[in-house]
Amino acid sequence: MMSLRLPEGYTDRPARLSDAEPLTQMFNADSQRLFGVNQHDAENLATEWQTPGFDLGRDTRVVLAPSGKPAGYAEVWDTDAPHVRLWSWGCVDPQERGRGVGSTLVAWQEGRGRAALDVAPSGSRVSLRQSVSSLDEPAGRLLEFSGYAAIRHNFQMKIELDRATPAPVWPGGVTVRTFDPARDLLPMVEAIRAAFRDHWGYVESPLESSLAVWRHIVTEEKSFDASLWFLAEHDGDIVAVALCSAMEPEDPDLGYVNTLGVVRPWRRRGIGLALLHHAFAELGRRGKRRVALGVDGASLTGAVRLYERAGMHVERRRVLYEKELRAGVDLTTQSLETS
Repeated sequence: MMSLRLPEGYTDRPARLSDAEPLTQMFNADSQRLFGVNQHDAENLATEWQTPGFDLGRDTRVVLAPSGKPAGYAEVWDTDAPHVRLWSWGCVDPQERGRGVGSTLVAWQEGRGRAALDVAPSGSRVSLRQSVSSLDEPAGRLLEFSGYAAIRHNFQMKIELDRATPAPVWPGGVTVRTFDPARDLLPMVEAIRAAFRDHWGYVESPLESSLAVWRHIVTEEKSFDASLWFLAEHDGDIVAVALCSAMEPEDPDLGYVNTLGVVRPWRRRGIGLALLHHAFAELGRRGKRRVALGVDGASLTGAVRLYERAGMHVERRRVLYEKELRAGVDLTTQSLETS
């Protein structure tokens, strides 16, 4: 692994599970700076680090200040074939900004990302992506200085549950039920993969890898609640999903729709809107006062318009940056016509 150029007295190493708590404190100091809330949870972080295919020793870097406290952190997600679309994320302690820690970690991310060039299909385009809050202009400038280009915007959309939620209107023959871990994992994952093939930037990973990740979520994540995972069916086939959570670190009154997807032949029949209304009503019954979700700001399937029809509005924006590590044939979904 590359040696990092750090200020005098600073050191670096891979993250350890024991770092979850001090790093979470650092992440929350940064989210307090940006949004005035604590967005992160140490138990969630430790569980995420144990996702199948993710390797703390290979995929993370912690920079420690002379005091021994974390000054910065970076990670790269490259867990599945075909290794052509890599994700990265990083954070610097607000009190350590301006000392070169961030630029050093961005360089480390690129070095880690370039390892994918040895395993990605020959002739394929390989890119490294990272998103930052639109409020964090210095982070955006750092990425641009490091050769990244802003290519997309992602939105967090929200609705206040301050009025009665409309009753769901289901197309004929479509019913909704909750997830059964004993029998639904494979058909649910297959439906999600089918739905998300039409999402910009999607790249197909091996089915077994997807199953391993979703199995980890079901068995290990403390926020998992099968009674908040809603499956829309027709003749026994899953045609759409809305996977929700009632545990958000930043706001105990907030519910979250983590995944919403409708399989292509079933779109434009009102199923997505019905699932949202169903989810809003159930989260409201559980005492949630608001619901949020994340979405590609230029969704190929028109998801933003759907959420607006459901009464949601854009609350936060993130800018998606990308750095091309190798030119070639793009294996990711770029349009509905070529997906």
